Amino acid sequence: MSVSNQRCAGIDVSKSTLDIAISNIARSFTVPNEDGGFNQILKELKRNETQLILMEATGGLESGVAGYLQSEGFDVVVINPRQARDFARAMGYLAKTDQIDARVLLQMAKVINQHPEREKYIRPLPDAHRQLLAAMVVRRRQLTIMLTAERNRLHPSHPQNHESIRFIISVLKSEMARIEAEMSAYISKNFSELSALLSAVKGVGAATVAVLLAEVPELGTLSRREISALIGVAPVNRDSGTMRGRRTVFGGRASVRTALYMSALVGTRHNPVIKEFYTRLVAAGKPKKVALTACIRKLLTILNEMLKNNEAWDPLYHQHAS
Repeated sequence: MSVSNQRCAGIDVSKSTLDIAISNIARSFTVPNEDGGFNQILKELKRNETQLILMEATGGLESGVAGYLQSEGFDVVVINPRQARDFARAMGYLAKTDQIDARVLLQMAKVINQHPEREKYIRPLPDAHRQLLAAMVVRRRQLTIMLTAERNRLHPSHPQNHESIRFIISVLKSEMARIEAEMSAYISKNFSELSALLSAVKGVGAATVAVLLAEVPELGTLSRREISALIGVAPVNRDSGTMRGRRTVFGGRASVRTALYMSALVGTRHNPVIKEFYTRLVAAGKPKKVALTACIRKLLTILNEMLKNNEAWDPLYHQHAS
């Protein structure tokens, strides 16, 4: 069966239900967002020889059905909700219901299914070990946000509330330490070799290692251009006619980019390769923010090549890596 003839499906995900639209079925249908519902979807997808399934990322609500369908051999694409909404507007859909969303996702799936670079949209879902690590990383991130908020409240708040705020800060610090210890032990048990390779690079600390292992399963499998675009640190042209706009970076995985930002920032001071690269760019007249973004990209591509070739960190070798 040619790619253009493959049938597609769109699934709109909510907390309790899944709305499904399939190519040759006139009306969408709804099933519970649980194992029983997954089995119903599977029967219809197999009966209609569906090959590509599209759904939105919904804060983890989609992970169950996406993982289940992928394990059954289907190509599953999980997209940013903003992309789906932009596509819907472009197609003239102004109303929004679960059934309409499922139909929009089906139409978008058909477009992706005929795209010459179809495979790049199909992101392998993390295995059970990475999913568990990702849960720890997310929880640590949540605790960090809450801890920062409480610290920011302390100074401007009324003295009456200081004791309460300090108590919450203490509890959050304690829970943060527990999560980090649990995360460290889990990485040592399940990702010891990868962790050793990554953490050998100056500037790449335990938090960054955890984020990379949990949220970038593609690390070490893509080209330097592909991994840069995936994370959102590849320069994008903004040209029109004779106008040449400034190159910008956007999109990608923001949480990974944030972790790499901190590592690159430390690297500009303590990692000889990143420090030399940053100094050279600034001396050439590049704004510091642009130079730092370039350092993030360089650090990412170095880590990607290290894992791809299973090679240890070597400052002399990586001095000229790009």
